[in-house]
Amino acid sequence: MAACSLLPLTASAGLFDDDEARRSILDLRGKMTEKADKTSVLDLASQNEALRQEIAKLRGDVEVLTNDLSTLQKKQKDFYMDLDARLRKLEPQKVVVDGKEASVDVSEQKSYDAALNYFEKKKFKSAIYAFSDFLGRYPQSGYAASAQYFLGISYFAQRDFRNAISAQAGLVKNYPDSPKAADAMLNMASSYAELNDKASARKTMETLIAKYPDSQAAQNAKQRLSHKK
Repeated sequence: MAACSLLPLTASAGLFDDDEARRSILDLRGKMTEKADKTSVLDLASQNEALRQEIAKLRGDVEVLTNDLSTLQKKQKDFYMDLDARLRKLEPQKVVVDGKEASVDVSEQKSYDAALNYFEKKKFKSAIYAFSDFLGRYPQSGYAASAQYFLGISYFAQRDFRNAISAQAGLVKNYPDSPKAADAMLNMASSYAELNDKASARKTMETLIAKYPDSQAAQNAKQRLSHKK
């Protein structure tokens, strides 16, 4: 009977232990679930922060690339503008020579300017060489008549009267419509006079007056002829 009386107590104690264990398990599960939830939230927050940083970095990279592209485009534009300007300088330019428009390229212009510079500085030997070289290289140049005229004057300044006559005669023959043709003939007459060829000097001045009657050179020729009468 004593043993039988202890059975309910033992059963109650077993039931109590099971309930406690069950509650402990549920409590533990709850804590683990809560911890897992917190961990998930923290992981998600960390991932979001990492994504924000990556996006910010990508935005910065895009901004840098955009600036680089803008700079490159500007440099490319400047390069092509500079190239275009250089090419335009190399292209033949339109100039007005003795009242007529002519197309002159860069090297041609430089060559003529160099020869004229010698002439203006009264370096006549260098001018003779430079104008002769110019006429050999650019016989069809718009500056050819002027080069021929200054070549003749340079010879005259060097007292090489025969070459002066030859140079000016070439101008009159090849460029009869040049504004310098009348002056070239007057220079020829002066050269003949220096050679003491009075007949040729007179004939040249008479031809000058007949061909270019309205020129200043013709007026000068008339005065010279009147003084010789």
